[in-house]
Amino acid sequence: MTDAPARRRIVGVMGPGSCDAEVYAQARQLGRLLAGAGVAVLCGGGGGVMEAASRGASEAGGLTIGILPGHNAAETPPNDFIQIPIFTGISYARNFVNVVSSEVVVAVSGAHGTLSEIALALKVGKPVVLLGSWRFEAPACPSSPLLHRAADPQEAAAIVTRLLGLASS
Repeated sequence: MTDAPARRRIVGVMGPGSCDAEVYAQARQLGRLLAGAGVAVLCGGGGGVMEAASRGASEAGGLTIGILPGHNAAETPPNDFIQIPIFTGISYARNFVNVVSSEVVVAVSGAHGTLSEIALALKVGKPVVLLGSWRFEAPACPSSPLLHRAADPQEAAAIVTRLLGLASS
């Protein structure tokens, strides 16, 4: 009997479907660093931050997973760097699938969809790393041990690897 291969750790990189060049570069670098740490990068499978993170991970030889809102590639084509597209047919509800399928969620920039993923992650007890993303000041959201802020992709990747108990990337 042979030993089963080690299960790949999964980190979700969440962010908007369109972004400027600076945010794209940050997400791409983050994807590279995460892949270098040996984790699979999961995202929503679209453009912007999602494309950048999956591109960086793919360039570094990593595994990329896209959780897409439509029923098929004709309805919601995955970006060119998604190796495993998962078509859900559940529109925005796929944000929940993104979160529960990830061990850690990294939010890069983002609008309301990213905010929903941050909130869902915190609600289900998943750590969240914020990179140029939302700030929380509500009294109902005191500083949480699940919420981390990173100044750059290197710090975000270091936080992720620490949270997962992996060697630094």
